[in-house]
Amino acid sequence: QVQLVESGGGLVQAGGSLRLSCAASRSIFSGNVMGWYRQGPGKQREWVASITSAGSTTYADSVKGRFTISRDYVKNTVYLQMNSLKPEDTAVYICTAPRGPITYWGRGTQVTVSS
Repeated sequence: QVQLVESGGGLVQAGGSLRLSCAASRSIFSGNVMGWYRQGPGKQREWVASITSAGSTTYADSVKGRFTISRDYVKNTVYLQMNSLKPEDTAVYICTAPRGPITYWGRGTQVTVSS
């Protein structure tokens, strides 16, 4: 069973916006933290944003003020609203769920920002 499935990636110009979705299984989504990582070409994977079950959010400095993470408890879905996109935001965006000794990872969705 696929437990985390991302969607919403695509090609946008600098300054544009995209909204990513991560559909999670009930068992995964019912946990505390859900988050997003990204991995750009030739770069290491980096943390982007996290959200707790209570709705508390944290962001990497590189995206603070531009990205917003949220979650829908009815749809079991986590979102990443990305505004004012920059070419350096180009990456595969990956949905994550740390659960004790196991971290669940999605397969990723490609975001490409052109200049």
